[in-house]
Amino acid sequence: MIYPATDITIQQAAEALKQGSVVAFPTETVYGLGANAFDTLAVASIFAIKERPYFDPLIVHVNSLSMVSMVAATIPPVAMQCMEKFWPGPLTIVLPKKDDIPDIVTAGLATVAIRMPLHPVALRLIELADVPVAAPSANPFGYLSPTTAQHVAMQLGTKVAMILDGGKCAVGVESTIIKIENDEVSVLRYGGIPVEEIEKATGLAATSHTTKIEAPGQLPYHYAPQTKIVLVGDIMSVPDDATCGLLLFKKRHIPHTHIHIMCLSDDGDMRQAAGNLFSCLHTLDALKLKVIYAEQVEEVGLGRAIMDRLKKAQARFM
Repeated sequence: MIYPATDITIQQAAEALKQGSVVAFPTETVYGLGANAFDTLAVASIFAIKERPYFDPLIVHVNSLSMVSMVAATIPPVAMQCMEKFWPGPLTIVLPKKDDIPDIVTAGLATVAIRMPLHPVALRLIELADVPVAAPSANPFGYLSPTTAQHVAMQLGTKVAMILDGGKCAVGVESTIIKIENDEVSVLRYGGIPVEEIEKATGLAATSHTTKIEAPGQLPYHYAPQTKIVLVGDIMSVPDDATCGLLLFKKRHIPHTHIHIMCLSDDGDMRQAAGNLFSCLHTLDALKLKVIYAEQVEEVGLGRAIMDRLKKAQARFM
C-alpha cells in the first residue's frame, strides 16, 4: 500500500493515473488523493473514497505554466503575476475553466482551482502522467488532513491501492486559495502563503467575503479530529486531567502534570507551528481523549491559516 517514492514507483503511479486509477501522493502542504482531471469516472472515485459531497470542488494540480492553459480559459495579468511569484508553492488560484474540465471537478462552477505544488514527487508524477491531476487531501471528508503517508493509510486503509511516501509535508497546512476577477483578489481559504505576501506582490488589498462555496475548505466545519476540540485563550484555565489533551502554540513550562501536552513550535515560529499542526492533532486524536484544548494564536500571517483550521475543527462539535 505504501511505496517509497522512487523513479520506479512514481512511474507506476503515473501509469495508474493514465489508466483511470486513484493514487495518494505527497505535496508540500498535505498528501493528496489524485486522479486524471479529464477522467470523469476517476474523479468520481475520489469523491467515493473520501465520501466527499459533490458540491465541494477540487483543486487541479499542474507542473508547468503551459499546463495551466489546458485547464484555464483565461489567465489575467494579476494571476500570472502571482504564478510567477509564488509557484511552485502553496497558492491556489481560481480562474475561469475550459470546457474540457468535467463539471464534477468544479462542482458545476464556471471556474477551476489550480495550483503547482512545491514537491519533487508531485511534480514528477504530474510530468510522467502528462495530465493535470485533480486532488483533494487524502483523508475522509471533514477530518484531519494527512501530512505523512502513514496518516493516509491510517484514515483510508485499503481504499487506496497506492500511496507514494515522500516524507512529512514541509508546510503542513493546505494552500491559500484566491480568486482573481476584474483585477481584484478575494481570499477563499487561508493557507500556506500569508495573505500579506500576496497583497505585497500584487499591490492589491485582498478581501475575504464570499457567499457561496467556490473552493475547498469553505464549509463552516472541516479539518476535524474524532476528539472534541475546544479553543482556549488562557491555558491555565485548562483542567489538569489525564483524559484531556493540550495543544500549545509554543513550548514552555506549565504546572500541569497529567494532561497530554503537545507543542506546535519550540519558540513561537509560525511556519514550524503550521507544519506541525495536523501531525500533532493526529497524535493527540489517537489517544482517544475526551477533549483536546488548543491554544489560540494571533491571526496574522500563517496564524490565520492555523486558526482557520482550529475554528473549523471546533465547529464540528458545536
